[in-house]
Amino acid sequence: MRVRIAIDAMGGDFGPEPIVNGTLAALKLYRFEPILVGKSSEILPLIPAGFKDKISIVEAEDVIGMSDAATDALKRKESSIYKAVDLVRNKEAHGVVSAGHSGATMTLATMRLGRLKHVLRPALVTLMPNKKQKRTVLLDVGANVDCKPDHLAQFAVMGSCYAHDMWGINIPTVGLLANGEEESKGNEITKETFKILKPMKGFVGNVEGRDLFNGTVDVVVCDGFIGNLVLKSSEGVASTITHLIKDYIRKSPVAITGALLMRKVFKLLKKELDYAEVGGAPLIGVKGCAIVSHGKSNPKAIKNAIKQAIDYVDSGVNVHIEKMLEEPVKKG
Repeated sequence: MRVRIAIDAMGGDFGPEPIVNGTLAALKLYRFEPILVGKSSEILPLIPAGFKDKISIVEAEDVIGMSDAATDALKRKESSIYKAVDLVRNKEAHGVVSAGHSGATMTLATMRLGRLKHVLRPALVTLMPNKKQKRTVLLDVGANVDCKPDHLAQFAVMGSCYAHDMWGINIPTVGLLANGEEESKGNEITKETFKILKPMKGFVGNVEGRDLFNGTVDVVVCDGFIGNLVLKSSEGVASTITHLIKDYIRKSPVAITGALLMRKVFKLLKKELDYAEVGGAPLIGVKGCAIVSHGKSNPKAIKNAIKQAIDYVDSGVNVHIEKMLEEPVKKG
């Protein structure tokens, strides 16, 4: 089966050019069928003659802007993201990738595609770099601001399935984000969640913010309010550290010499912190596959988001999630 991916060609901050270029880059590396959704008058001139027969285009004149309300997306049936999601709903595509309005993408994916069997709420997943040169799975990072213990417990199960199927980890370790490792720490919701998760195979208990980056566990669970704060704060810290390093190097002749020797190290560090390396965040728990990419995504980010969508579809993670959620928490 060749995977078909619907791509919102109009959603990013910079128009269709980086999205089309990212699609072209993906086509050179991966076997899939891209469906670009948007204004054909703007998309077609960006596609080289040799690729025109490899890319389908679905016309969509409307574009949901970043300032529009997410709930409006359900009414704007001619928008590029609505039509891209509906391609998955109608089984014409296996997954959707969008760098557009993230709230609109999540709303449409949840409402139009529907939730997997047993799933109470879908969750947005991101991958954080850690000291073990791997990635820590963090969820939820923005789909659900307010959560109940049952929601967080399901996030733990879904995150474990994701780590197992996407990263090949046999029994992923799962931690519940709290303000201390002791079982007594946390708020009332995390304390109740701890009780639910205690029998879960792979659950190690509470973890703290530093554990995201030291690789103590494979999966970290929290509500979308906390997760989004953690994600945005981490992005800010990474950007500040990069800026300070460049500033110190510029001011010190000795540092300039050292920087020349450390160029490869800096290059690897930048790669670890670059969101384009991951490509996007999957909304897990919905039927099909939905990848939410950064609005400022460059071609590299789109290429990697498409690769992530292909891998997600091929992994069978949705079937795994449904099976594991047949019980409130699958015990070891």
